Amino acid sequence: MSAVVTTAGHWRRATLLLALAGLVAFALADLSISRGTPGAELQRLAQGLITPDFTATDALGEALATTLAFAFQGVALGAAGGFTLALLWHRPGVRFFAASIRAVHELFWGLIFLQITGLSPLTGVLAIGLPYAGIFAKVFGEFLEEADPKPADALPGGTNPVTTFFTARLPLVWDQFRAYGAYRLECALRAAAILGFIGLPTLGFHMETAFREGGYSQGAALLYIFFALIGTQRLWLHRRLVPVYLLAAVLWAPPLSSGPDGALKRFLTTDIVPAPLRDGGGWAESGTWLAELGTQQALPGVANTLVVALAALLLTGVLALALFPLASPHFGHRPGRALAHLALVMVRTTPEFLLAFVLLIVLGPSMLPGILALALHTGVIVAYLTGRFSESIRPQRGYSQALTRYGYEILPRVYPNFLAFLLYRFEIIIRETAVLGLLGIPTLGFYIDSGFAEFRFDRALVLIIITVMMNLAVDAFSRILRRRLRLQTPATAY
Repeated sequence: MSAVVTTAGHWRRATLLLALAGLVAFALADLSISRGTPGAELQRLAQGLITPDFTATDALGEALATTLAFAFQGVALGAAGGFTLALLWHRPGVRFFAASIRAVHELFWGLIFLQITGLSPLTGVLAIGLPYAGIFAKVFGEFLEEADPKPADALPGGTNPVTTFFTARLPLVWDQFRAYGAYRLECALRAAAILGFIGLPTLGFHMETAFREGGYSQGAALLYIFFALIGTQRLWLHRRLVPVYLLAAVLWAPPLSSGPDGALKRFLTTDIVPAPLRDGGGWAESGTWLAELGTQQALPGVANTLVVALAALLLTGVLALALFPLASPHFGHRPGRALAHLALVMVRTTPEFLLAFVLLIVLGPSMLPGILALALHTGVIVAYLTGRFSESIRPQRGYSQALTRYGYEILPRVYPNFLAFLLYRFEIIIRETAVLGLLGIPTLGFYIDSGFAEFRFDRALVLIIITVMMNLAVDAFSRILRRRLRLQTPATAY
């Protein structure tokens, strides 16, 4: 009994710590609404959402096909690379490499490859494929680690390791691999769409133009097409058609570079070399350059990223606790759950980056749009995961009042898993927070984008490395805290 009380006490203290950190972040955050008439802009947005114009966008079919092509090729590249890395998942160096490449957001990878491969399909495919290789490696590696070892142990001694893997290990996790690949394709469609914000001709390119110019009816039509694309994925994504889709994707957008000759060599040997060394200075000058970069950009960027992320984490938790009953069978029947599923699809399908972009238009530039976008997107996901977990609970006390059942029966039993899901998503919140800087919110991405815009690629690379270190630190903190709290979450929550 004492062990249970001690564990519950740890949960309470962890919750209090996260809540205090979030409250401090809210106190430090810029929550101003600088647009003079946000209500009027919100009204125009709402009017556009109910009057979509599906004929306003030229080349809509091409943009949709390009979005699909980037997603399929990026997932294929990521799955192949991640599967290879997963075979060596027991090596610390492989884990560190996988964590490092997935810590860099797709938009940051896109900005990097724009300098090397130009505004080409190869840029879009690599921007998705590289971080997804790190994600697939983590998930596939964990699947293999958790697989039942008995079939492999039952093979005769001296069996070739390759034969052992393909006959006694891979078949046990193949269905999990396939299911996770379908989920990752949904994520890739979102990633491919927002690559349009850096100029690639996907749906996001037209969304940005429409919303920025106030064409809310046009933007709404594009958004609904995107919702339909992901919402019907189960209907059109049949395993036997995947090779056909992949072939069509390659034929539509061959992964070829349009960058100038020697771009890669110039980027690696000149562009990313610190300016003092490139100009003939020594290590002392480079140290001064690095110190100035740290005080003027890195430290403010890290601080603002933490402020936005922690505030969003607190609001995410509040929203998830309020919304998970909508996805739970203990607080309603089919109509309520159907509505919850629809809300999940719509909010989860809308990338945080796009949500923040629209909220910036409505509210004006500050940290508030970023906090709201991150919390809405992640809060719905955590609420859905928590609600799904509650399906396994069998109520024992039979409370008739929904509020009493929530507070005394269901919440105490789902809370450990809710906390695990929340901590598991913290690394993702940090990663997404950094990239919101491309919209003008002063997180690390703001300074990275400035570096690319000013052709100071050496500065941008240092700041990207700092985002990687920050993500690794948050991931390590989350794993340590989950271990101390004895919290377990499935790999598919990633």
